[in-house]
Amino acid sequence: MKRTSGEARAVRDRDVRQALRRKVLREHIGDSNTLVLDELGLRHGACRVDIAVVNSYLHGYEIKSDADTLERLPNQISVYSAVLDRATLVVGRKHIEKVKAVIPEWWGIKVVSVGPRGGIDFENYRPLSMNPEIDPLALAELLWRPEALRILQELGAPPAILRKPRSSLYRYLAEVLKLDKLRRFIRQCLKARERWRGHSPLSLGADL
Repeated sequence: MKRTSGEARAVRDRDVRQALRRKVLREHIGDSNTLVLDELGLRHGACRVDIAVVNSYLHGYEIKSDADTLERLPNQISVYSAVLDRATLVVGRKHIEKVKAVIPEWWGIKVVSVGPRGGIDFENYRPLSMNPEIDPLALAELLWRPEALRILQELGAPPAILRKPRSSLYRYLAEVLKLDKLRRFIRQCLKARERWRGHSPLSLGADL
């Protein structure tokens, strides 16, 4: 979320993120089966989700304060809707009418409110639901090449496939795997990345 010089101090990006973690995501923080990650890149960095929660779902939170513009929102909607199981827009009250007209019905909406002492809270404005149209190729692109190769080896892919460029590996996975199974593999790989969280990699089959 970008901040302009005219934004009130009480609604800085850092403050909204901290409040979101403390009040909305508290149950997930410290959960060994959940990864809470800032700035998850999608479509090879075309967009970054402000906060991603990875457990039984891939859930992204996008923050738009009253001081933000909505110029990037259409592209973010397109990219997020190709990949995420669930999406929540955390938005300043100034933008609520505009965003209601453009975000998909399955996106949830939380409205940021600021109390007289500067405390930040969140109003559940619209409930979320599951994404009905995930793009398997866009989802597969979340994988690092070694992860894609490991999955393909487990699937018994021909050696010729394993030598192909990364883009071909993604296409192959998107074509041969059912969406639910691909989603599970992706979540397991994200949660198992050692540089993101200090624990031993999870078995790829553990959540299947």
